[in-house]
Amino acid sequence: MSGTRTEQAQPELRRVLGPGLLLLFIVGDILGTGIYALVGDVAGEVGGAAWLPFLIAFLIATVTAFSYLELVTKYPQAAGAALYVHKAFGIQFVTFLVAFIVMCSGITSASTASRFFAANLEVGLGQEWGRLGVAGVALLFMALLAMVNLRGVGESVRLNVLLTIVEISGLLLVIFVGLWAFTGGGADVDFTRVVAFETTTDKSVFLAVSAATSLAFFAMVGFEDSVNMAEETRDPVVIFPRALLTGLGIAGAVYVVVAIVAVALVPVGTLQASDVPLVEVVKAGAPGLPIEELLPWISMFAVSNTALINMLMASRLIYGMARQRVLPPVLGSVHPRRRTPWVAIIFTTLIAFGLIFYVTAFADSTAIAVLGGTTSLLLLAVFAMVNVAVLVLRRDESRDPVVARRHFRTPTFLPVVGFVASLYLVTPLSGRPAQQYLLSVVLIVIGVLLFGVTMAINRQLGIPTRAVGDPAKMVLPPD
Repeated sequence: MSGTRTEQAQPELRRVLGPGLLLLFIVGDILGTGIYALVGDVAGEVGGAAWLPFLIAFLIATVTAFSYLELVTKYPQAAGAALYVHKAFGIQFVTFLVAFIVMCSGITSASTASRFFAANLEVGLGQEWGRLGVAGVALLFMALLAMVNLRGVGESVRLNVLLTIVEISGLLLVIFVGLWAFTGGGADVDFTRVVAFETTTDKSVFLAVSAATSLAFFAMVGFEDSVNMAEETRDPVVIFPRALLTGLGIAGAVYVVVAIVAVALVPVGTLQASDVPLVEVVKAGAPGLPIEELLPWISMFAVSNTALINMLMASRLIYGMARQRVLPPVLGSVHPRRRTPWVAIIFTTLIAFGLIFYVTAFADSTAIAVLGGTTSLLLLAVFAMVNVAVLVLRRDESRDPVVARRHFRTPTFLPVVGFVASLYLVTPLSGRPAQQYLLSVVLIVIGVLLFGVTMAINRQLGIPTRAVGDPAKMVLPPD
């Protein structure tokens, strides 16, 4: 009973997000590393029709977003996919896996951003560092993120708005360059490339589009983070559906236009070979304008925001799982002065270091694509689970009569479509490289081993299994 009274005595989070700020949060979370870094790799799979995989990824993300909308308006709590799977199946190990996979996706996303940051810095400074030099900068960038994370980063709506504007400005700059070139700016424009499929000899068009879509999906992730803001949103049942769908629509439209501009201005081979494809687009589209030197710095600023958000999320999620006794308790240690989860921060940073080392040693020419594809692989597996959970939880109506009456309800066929599409893009049938599966398996094995160690510790301490693992009760340290 004392535990129940303590939980009831906890103050609620302040509901400060209205429609405008929530929309900015969603758009800012989606736009970022994906389109900046991967448009060349997507074009390498399908040729000039690179816009098509981004469009398909947008449609799949939107279908899954409908499932998230039903769940977040039905259970407006800040625990996301782990909470929904926990409520649907009630299996502690499955809940743990979902939470750990979401955490791993944050680390792989941040590692992608760090590698892209290093590539842009190399271009921005006009240097030639080579493979080891770029990897070294990526590691230093990740270490800097860890230092910021250790110091403690409080939420700032103004900072989020500023970073969102910077992220969008880089993409608008690319679109502006495209319009300049299309209307007689002097660039060599070839619209025939936009509808040309150029697949590799060992892949059919369908398989090439599948592989490209599984990679392009990395550009659409981020919207699922917004469900963690449910407890800080005014009237989420009303605000969330419009904000989430509008944010996805804006991001999808920007991505398709940027992909069209990219392939119309730059040959596919050049795009694929570059670690900074949008810089190549600006160079080709505005050869007489002094703006090509600006884009690498905008890109670095944009992906820094993405990387920091993801590492903050990953470390706090590890901390929360440790506090719920599904990971070793040491990972829940809080710095006595900074009040940040310092062991969880070091742990997640070391995993990111390992990922950067791996892609440098074994996949340097496709490092960004491997990390980005691994992120989308992990999250697509979670999305498949969420699409099943929304159907299972139809039998569980909210105890709050207002929520039960007003919560969003998605048409039944959409979660089915979302599950099938997500599951297909997870399987080898979609043409994913084996390296993405290898990285994913290694990360999951680390989590399973930690889970086993924790359960053994719990048994030694006499902690019953039923007393651990509820993601709705995770306590995060104040910054």
